[in-house]
Amino acid sequence: MTHIMILGSGFGALTAVREIRKKKLDAKITVVSPTNHLTYLPSLIWMPSGIRKAADIDVDLARFFARERVDWHAGRVASLRDGGRTVETEAGEVLTNDYLVIATGGRYLKKLPGLAEHAIIPCEGVAMGQRAADRIAEMDGGTIALGFGTNPKEPSAVRGGPMFEFLFGIDTLLRKQGRRDKFKLVFFNGAERPGQRLGEKAVDGLLGEMRSRGIDIRIGAKPERIEADKVVTEREEIATDLVLFMPGLTGPLWLDNTELPRSSGGFVQADAKCRVVGEDWRGTYVVGDTGSYPGPDWLAKQAHQADLQAEAAVANIADEIAGRAPSHDFKSELVCIVDTVDKGILVYRNAKRQVSLPKMRLAHWAKRYFEGHYLRAYRK
Repeated sequence: MTHIMILGSGFGALTAVREIRKKKLDAKITVVSPTNHLTYLPSLIWMPSGIRKAADIDVDLARFFARERVDWHAGRVASLRDGGRTVETEAGEVLTNDYLVIATGGRYLKKLPGLAEHAIIPCEGVAMGQRAADRIAEMDGGTIALGFGTNPKEPSAVRGGPMFEFLFGIDTLLRKQGRRDKFKLVFFNGAERPGQRLGEKAVDGLLGEMRSRGIDIRIGAKPERIEADKVVTEREEIATDLVLFMPGLTGPLWLDNTELPRSSGGFVQADAKCRVVGEDWRGTYVVGDTGSYPGPDWLAKQAHQADLQAEAAVANIADEIAGRAPSHDFKSELVCIVDTVDKGILVYRNAKRQVSLPKMRLAHWAKRYFEGHYLRAYRK
């Protein structure tokens, strides 16, 4: 029986499991990850408003793994060798496979001075999401500054969408609480046009939404450091009482222990079929935030794209098992609802079209419906 090993238990990894079973491959599946829980990260944006608590977006995968006949191996990856056929864990365990899917996610770049001490990275997990919610709840007023950065060596390695959502969500929350007049909200970013991957029309809409809400916009100046009471950019100092900041992404640390080909930004270099590039890495694939892929400049690092890459990777593994050459390129597609707690702005991009719809209440409920639909596969 073919042995397919999957590193990680996030969005791309779990979609790979489902695709293997959907295609009825005669394969043993082993998932190697530190925990058998999934955190639905897109819903962290609703923690400050109380729409979601930590327990709402944490899913125990034990029943899913049992149903899909997955052997879960608790452990952290330390290294790969033999072209990916051998995986070593931090505990010193040696695991072997016939095909490998790398889906361990990315790592936040925390090089901005003062970031760790004086800011909250709200999408780092439920603990940080709850910390942001608690801090806002205990404040009587003041200035909250929100921003995001990128990887200077790989500008596409950014996750800015959630910060727009935190910004608009906090504004909506404070208005509902009758406290908005006691707070100043500031959005800061080093780019002149933040959120470019969403498209020009979407950027205009997001900046217009900020202006209509009375949010102070400070863009076009790179942040240099964060201090206890201010954000210092190359142009000015922004006084703050609370900073929420999303840094850029790079590859996980364990990649440094391998000979995997890397992009300039530190990710595993992949081709359009999600194969790790190079003849030495046949049968080894990468999906989601761990990889660097060819594609349009708006190619996003988001759960939806990880799912599409996982589908392509499994289809190509199926080709290889059948003795065929891999023939499936992953689909490049961006689907985003920028949520404001009570409404949402829908943004869609693919190779042929670009759509940005105005703020609608229906979009907010569509996002909540999709959350339930997506998690149902793992909860049932």
